[in-house]
Amino acid sequence: MNLAEYDGKYVRIRDVYGNDFSGRASYGNADFLECEWGMDEDGLFIEDVLVCHSQIESIEEIIPHGTAELWTEHLVLSRYRPDDAEQLHQQFGTDPEMYQYSGWNPYETPEMAQETVRRFIDGYNGGHVYSWVMDANGDDVVAGTIGAYDYHNGQIEVGFSVGRAWQGRGFATEALKTVLAYLTQNE
Repeated sequence: MNLAEYDGKYVRIRDVYGNDFSGRASYGNADFLECEWGMDEDGLFIEDVLVCHSQIESIEEIIPHGTAELWTEHLVLSRYRPDDAEQLHQQFGTDPEMYQYSGWNPYETPEMAQETVRRFIDGYNGGHVYSWVMDANGDDVVAGTIGAYDYHNGQIEVGFSVGRAWQGRGFATEALKTVLAYLTQNE
């Protein structure tokens, strides 16, 4: 099988040990893996997991549902992770201008930020939750958040926040266009 054809696509992989991995695949060619990992074969990265060619029992392209990782020109839109809570508290919870118009501040204290992030993460198990962290340039820097909520009767509400240090760069527009395209193509 030619693993390069799966680069950038959403896949489900079953390895020879019976483990299943699904997500957006990133191809690692044999030269790269030999240089970086001392391996003599190619493979696919699914998030932080590398599955080598010889370990793949089956692979299939899938249509993602729920919060799939999305890429824009300047952002990686990814699922919330527990370690995002601290940045969300610092950027959004402690700045009154960031929650002035929302009527609520889910990141007001470190504990509230942790609980809010935990709720988002728990919601991913349902498959129809759409909430992302805007990661600036893929550097694990939270530039903002975007989510789509209350889907019913063909309508959905979208909300977003961009940290003050990141405002004015078109991130909200970029994220919104990407999320809307994803939602209309996959639901």
